[in-house]
Formats: sequence, C-alpha cells, structure tokens
Amino acid sequence: MLFSALGIVALLILANALYVAAEFGAVGVRRSRVRRLADDGNPLAGQLLPYVEDAHKLDEYVAVSQIGITLSSLILGAYAQAAFGFRLAPLAERAFGLSPEAALSAVATVILIVLTALQMVIGELVPKSLALQFPDRIAIATVLPMRASLWIFRPLIFLLNGSGTLVLRLLGVRSSGHRHVHSPQEIEMLIAESRDGGLLEPDEQRRLHRALRLNQKKARELMVPADRLSMIDAATPFAEVVERVTASPFSRLPVFRGTRDNIVGTLHAKDLAIASFAGPQRSIDALVRPIATVGPDMSADRLLAFLRGRRVHQAIVRDNDRVLGLVTLQDVLGAFLSDPREGGAA
Repeated sequence: MLFSALGIVALLILANALYVAAEFGAVGVRRSRVRRLADDGNPLAGQLLPYVEDAHKLDEYVAVSQIGITLSSLILGAYAQAAFGFRLAPLAERAFGLSPEAALSAVATVILIVLTALQMVIGELVPKSLALQFPDRIAIATVLPMRASLWIFRPLIFLLNGSGTLVLRLLGVRSSGHRHVHSPQEIEMLIAESRDGGLLEPDEQRRLHRALRLNQKKARELMVPADRLSMIDAATPFAEVVERVTASPFSRLPVFRGTRDNIVGTLHAKDLAIASFAGPQRSIDALVRPIATVGPDMSADRLLAFLRGRRVHQAIVRDNDRVLGLVTLQDVLGAFLSDPREGGAA
C-alpha cells in the first residue's frame, strides 16, 4: 500500500514535469525546424506543426500545460496529505510526545516541504532546463500526451481563456496570444550551447552576441554628449559657416537657433559646397535639413530600424526640452561591430 502511494506521488510529479517541459518546448521550438522535420515525414512533427504555426492554437497548447500543472500540483498535495498524513501522525505523536493535533500539523508541514522541494526540482527546474536546451526534441516527444490533454481539457480551456480575455478587456489590455519569445539570458544560453555543441564557429558566436547586445543598449549610451557636439548657430554669417565646415572633420553638423537646446536641423557639407559654387549667400537657412529626434531610452535595435526607415544617418537625443546628445548610424553599427570582450559601446 505504501509503495503504491509512493508510485502515485511519483506519477503526479512526473505529470507536472511533462506539462512544464511541453510548455517551454512548444514556446521555444524553432518553427522552421519542426516544418523541416514534418516535410521529411516525421509524424510527431507533423502533429506539432499546427500548434507552433498558429498563435491561437499555441495559446491553447500553453493553456493546457497550465491546467495540467495546476491540477497535478493540487492533486499531489491533497493525495499526499491523505495517504501519508494520518499514517505518520501517530509515529510523530509517540516519537516526540506531541498531541494528536500538533502531530498531524507537524507531519503536514513536513510533507508540504518535501513535496515542494521534489516538485520544484523534478517537476519544474529539470524539465524547464531540458526544454530550453533541447526544445525541438522535448516539444516533439510531448506532443501526443498534449494532444490527449487538449481533448480532455477543452471545456476548461474555453472557460479559462475566455475569462482571461474578458479580464484583459476590462483592464483595457489587448490579448495578443503566445509567441516564440526568449529572454536575452535564454538566448545567450542557447548561443553558448550551440557553440559548445559545434553548431557555431567562434566568429559566428561573437556576431550573435553583438546582435543580441543591440536591444540591451540605449540611445543615451551610444550618443555623443551635447557638450562635445560641434554645432552651428543659424545666425552665423555664410562665409564663416563655410570656414568652420571646411575645417571640421564632420560632413553633417547640427544647426541651432538661439540656444543649443533649440536644434532646428542639420547642415550637410555637400549642400554647403553646392551653394558656395552657385554664388554669394546671405544665410544657411535654405540649406538646413530637418533632423530626427529620439528619446534617450530607445534601444539600439529600434534605433537602427528608426534611422534606416527614415533614411537618415543621425538623430538628436532629446529628453523633453533638453538636448542630451547626437546619435549616428555609425554609433549603432559600432556597438554591433565592437568585440564583446572589449566591454563597451562605440
């Protein structure tokens, strides 16, 4: 009887591990890999493919995992207390001289601590680690029990997902479903494991690390501070502007009017040269081009997309009415190309 009870406890912990592994495996698996395996005739990959390609189905898949984790944990706690609590309470009562109520409470506490430790290690940490390291294998290996669970828990899925969506709507939040998203730390781990497994060359690993660091750096970290910028006052006489631009190593200079926090645009050396050949000019107003503005907390990857999307090479970093600095496309690319071992941005 005792061994059968222990066997049921073990099965419940393994059930919890199954659902944890299935959830992390499905979210972390590469869709291209599953699609390739399905095209090669792998029947399990063919059954998994619809769930990783459709956000709504993936949301149901994760919901089933959560239901399975919750139910297995609740049943485990209730069953263990019923199976072992009343058996061990008399032993604790005689061994420590406790009252029946105190003995039962002490045994219940010990059972809870032991089960929590087993559940955390065997039912949570181990399957999560395996799923993060081998998402393809884990997702494919767990697809059959997950499909069975989808059929069994379908009424609960409809009720819980519908309730969750309703609560989000009441809070003014739009539900977007689950997507294949990794944290930067998980991606770092996957890159390192790919390198250790021989899937990546050292140079490829370094390039991936640099690309990953782009979303961790902000515009304020990449910019040239305002006090180090070479600027031109819009009221400066044209001839003096020509002299300053000619002596400057930069091809584009910010132009301000009145104060350095009031930047009105940028002056291209090429435009100035063309205007000089056209004849005497009174001011540079007609030559000033608009300049983009970004916030100091914009990440480097978004900044790169921003500059490329607007086909500009630089942007002013502004915090409210104060100019903090200037960030250029070269600054962002420098952060990508710099060696991680050097430990700094461009």
